[in-house]
Amino acid sequence: MRARLVLAGALLATAAATAPTAYAGPADGVSVDPRGTVAADGTVTLSGTYRCVDDSAGPVFVSSRLIQGDRSTGIGGTQAVCDGLVHPWTNTAVVKEPAYRAGTAQVEATLMQLTATGPMGLPMPGFLATQDADVTLG
Repeated sequence: MRARLVLAGALLATAAATAPTAYAGPADGVSVDPRGTVAADGTVTLSGTYRCVDDSAGPVFVSSRLIQGDRSTGIGGTQAVCDGLVHPWTNTAVVKEPAYRAGTAQVEATLMQLTATGPMGLPMPGFLATQDADVTLG
């Protein structure tokens, strides 16, 4: 009986460690996958998941920034679907000079909403969620 409890606990701990990021409650959130890619032609691809609840005030986007050494570059942007469900995002950009290399890097992912503000109605960014993560580029 005790062995079953230990085994069950180990299985639950393993499942929790390998499960995708969970979003508790009806809140906006964004996550970053621990691996990205950098191709020989300089194409960088980053990914993760997001959830947003309401886009009635304006469109929502997932943006990402890649940092490696003293280099920092925005990598694409994906328009979000705000239906309260978890969705994947993938951002890609070609970065040639100097190119990123395989190895460790950091990613800052941001869930951002553009809303019209002020008398001119100019779209201004509002930040709904951010995530900073270490990644391995391969």
